[in-house]
Amino acid sequence: MGRLARLMSLLLIGMFSLPVDSPAQEWTRFRGPNGTGESDDATIPAKWTESDYRWTAALPGMGHSSPVLWGQRLFVMSADPETATRYVLCLDSFSGKPLWKKEFASTAHHLHPMSSYASCTPAVDEEQVYVAWSTPANLTLMALTLDGDIVWEKNLGPWMSQHGFGTSPMLFEDLVILSNSQEPKDGPKMVDAKPESYLMAFDRKTGAERWRTLRSTDNVSYSVPAIFIPKTGAAQLVNTSTGSGMYAIDPRTGAELWSTVVFDKRTVSSPVVKGDLIFGSTGSGGGGSYVTSVRSDGKQAEVAYQIKVQAPYVPTVVAKGDLLLLLSDAGIATCVDLNTGEVHWRKRIGGNYQGSPIRIADKFYCVSVEGDVIVLAANKEFEELGRMSLGEGSRSTPAVANGCLYLRTYSKLIAVGGKPGKSPLVSDIKTKSP
Repeated sequence: MGRLARLMSLLLIGMFSLPVDSPAQEWTRFRGPNGTGESDDATIPAKWTESDYRWTAALPGMGHSSPVLWGQRLFVMSADPETATRYVLCLDSFSGKPLWKKEFASTAHHLHPMSSYASCTPAVDEEQVYVAWSTPANLTLMALTLDGDIVWEKNLGPWMSQHGFGTSPMLFEDLVILSNSQEPKDGPKMVDAKPESYLMAFDRKTGAERWRTLRSTDNVSYSVPAIFIPKTGAAQLVNTSTGSGMYAIDPRTGAELWSTVVFDKRTVSSPVVKGDLIFGSTGSGGGGSYVTSVRSDGKQAEVAYQIKVQAPYVPTVVAKGDLLLLLSDAGIATCVDLNTGEVHWRKRIGGNYQGSPIRIADKFYCVSVEGDVIVLAANKEFEELGRMSLGEGSRSTPAVANGCLYLRTYSKLIAVGGKPGKSPLVSDIKTKSP
């Protein structure tokens, strides 16, 4: 008994000495770990009412930026829809309490009516948060400390597209990586310059440019890259665009490793990696969207299958084991076999969609533009488990961390799940401009 008691004592000491910002369950980028949109947290409910919210927080302005989290710090962007002033916000994820807000004056400019001045989802690590936005004259990439102090800022030059900026940074080792994809052929010429498109990498600590890889400037790509690890060889950075199709880059040097042209329209969704399969989609406002699955050995890639019926244009796909969910912009949900593309079921669930579905445990969560959350069973038979209204529209993708589901509407954040109580962060972080 004495030995057992000592072992239990040591275990308890180890548990309580863990830092608040333990990285065990972080959601550090758009769609979480490696952009898969997946969490195994079995505590998130399939149904709730407004009285079950852990907290609701009003945001200044509006936007489509999704939340990211490190420990109990939640980061999100918003913007003034009239002046384009950008807000980088930090909230206590435990209570919803605002911890700090940074404002950056900007210039109003043309946007697609479904876009916003704050459509970028931040990326975050244990020391810094990384954000990006653009005007026609200037693409900005910035790193701030977790307390809101600016560490470095990069002006990447003019940025052109008829729809406005909408991609997000991601992290790999000591790098922050951003797709600087542009589109000069459509819409008004907003700057007197011929833009070039690049995939770019910067040192996380200093902002020094480490490499840039030229990409075709034919159709803007809003895809956020992901990491693919082949069965043999080193990690690869995979992304999608019209001109390069599905392609892989050496994330340490920027050298292209392989590419296969499989898209004939714009790429808005982000790649999803499952084993040796990589998924991406293409589409347009006029239709013709399709999902492509390629299989790669790390040296080349070939098309495994394509799905051209009721395929998504904007939403990214999500998986559960051998199941793959496709959610079309017009509200058609399709569940297929991940390896073959064979359809298990297809069902209209209602609403329109621009945020991407996520998978939590054995459930798919879908948030419509109209602000409804539809929860579906992740299995071979269609089953709707829950349908709730958020009370306001949303074009954002949810986040999951700390036992909570975080949902962003145009002007507020909602936390569902977890247990209310006093947050250890209230005295842990310096409050600025709440």
